Amino acid sequence: MQLYYAPRTISVAVAIALEEAGLEYEAIKLDFAGGEQTKPAYKQINPKGRVPALVVDGGILTETGALLDYIATIAPEAGLVPSDPIMAARMREVMYYLASTMHVNHAHKMRGARWADKQSSWKDMQGKVAQTMTASCDYISSNGLRGPFVLGDEFSLADAYLYVVCSWLEGDGVDVTAFPKIVAFRDAMEARASVQTVRAAGML
Repeated sequence: MQLYYAPRTISVAVAIALEEAGLEYEAIKLDFAGGEQTKPAYKQINPKGRVPALVVDGGILTETGALLDYIATIAPEAGLVPSDPIMAARMREVMYYLASTMHVNHAHKMRGARWADKQSSWKDMQGKVAQTMTASCDYISSNGLRGPFVLGDEFSLADAYLYVVCSWLEGDGVDVTAFPKIVAFRDAMEARASVQTVRAAGML
């Protein structure tokens, strides 16, 4: 497998899951600052011009949640999705919230052109990021974390996803000290070999 990623982006969640599953992969770094993701060569891999993209025997897969589910499916022994259907749904509940809301809140800081043409509108979006990300942290603390991890004591796909999102908080102007559950979650994740491996590789 080949994972196309950019450092400190959500694509790193896929690398964490691959490490947790013990799967071999080649990590291919894209230069986002240089706009490599917008060039024709990468657009042939992912027409959306975004990361992650995962090249597998059956083709090319995109979208973080889909890739995480794929990894869990091909490596069931890793136990990345709980067998209980309610708990599996609760895991995905958090993942879908991250994809649809919290990641979008973060993207307003640098990607305002996706939603508006005027720079004044971009500045308005940027000005809201600390507020909306703080609100998301409040939701995650109250409803998304059931213990050290999203599902309590059990690690799941959602933790890889949430960890990367939570690595952006200080840069988004969030006072992380106001959310001790998130601080404890990040500490628990940073103790895992998977996170240590991707950090040593310069992905985080």
